[in-house]
Amino acid sequence: MLPAPKILQSSINLQSPTPLSPQIQNIPASPPSPTIKHFCKFSRRELAIAGNSSLLLLLSSHVLEPLNQSKARAEENPPDATETDRQEEKSSTSLNASCSDKATTKKAFLDISVDGKPVGRIVIGLYGESTPAGAARFSSLVSGTAGITYRRKEFVKIMPTYVQHGGVRSYGVDAELAKRTGGNLGAETLTDEWERDNECSGIKNLAGTVSIIVRDPLKPPPKSKLVARNGKLAIDQEEVGTDPNGTEFVITTKDSPELDASNLVIGRVLEGMEVAEMIGQVKTVRDNTSSPYFRVAKLVGDKRAVVAERGFNRPYSKVVVTNCGLME
Repeated sequence: MLPAPKILQSSINLQSPTPLSPQIQNIPASPPSPTIKHFCKFSRRELAIAGNSSLLLLLSSHVLEPLNQSKARAEENPPDATETDRQEEKSSTSLNASCSDKATTKKAFLDISVDGKPVGRIVIGLYGESTPAGAARFSSLVSGTAGITYRRKEFVKIMPTYVQHGGVRSYGVDAELAKRTGGNLGAETLTDEWERDNECSGIKNLAGTVSIIVRDPLKPPPKSKLVARNGKLAIDQEEVGTDPNGTEFVITTKDSPELDASNLVIGRVLEGMEVAEMIGQVKTVRDNTSSPYFRVAKLVGDKRAVVAERGFNRPYSKVVVTNCGLME
């Protein structure tokens, strides 16, 4: 059992005020407020405690005051804050400069035909300084130096805000030609530029921009499976679907922020924007992804639903790049 706490009673005695004399009480003027005199008596122990407390309070005020002043000075002028702020300002300035400085260094052209009828030319300015790898990839494909080219290749998807070219195939004749000339079919070298470009704020795929597809945002994550290697069981990651080969490109007719998660902007349309808009008006296969029958078929893994989905938004007419190249 804990001892009951002792309650110290103060030895202060209050003396009641002295009653007024009858003569003073008979004065007709307004009675003055009675003055109360307090006669306080303290014990030695209470005086010692009060003195020690006052001394501690005085010492603490003298000790803490310079500490508080030095802390306030440190908060106002931290030693490394200026240098840190300078570095952050410098990095943000360089980042903003790289985001805003999108100068065109090369020009490329695409001659377009719809069902064999020429509809015009699109002139594209490439960002050779801000996205050198992406601009070099597009230049090698329009000029044919990579052994493969966009010539006689079709636009495969037409959306309300952009048109997409199918690029070159990563198999068959195109792949053999690329191997002979040392051309690279893959988006690995473009991913770094895409990640760096995503550090900039705002929409990248604005109306009139040209971009290369570097990743598939709809691709599911890899699946884990159990395999036998050298007589031991191991877990392997199986990729579902294929990555883009870094040759498909998109021309936006309106602002398309949904493309920022998958496309690397490499240039913009300088001339012939009306041709890109004309491509966007070509009739396409109706998108039926909202149908409940399609949803059920895709949910159960029906291959017919996968094949049908690939055909959504494809143009009924053949939209082909009849000729392409670099301009002086």
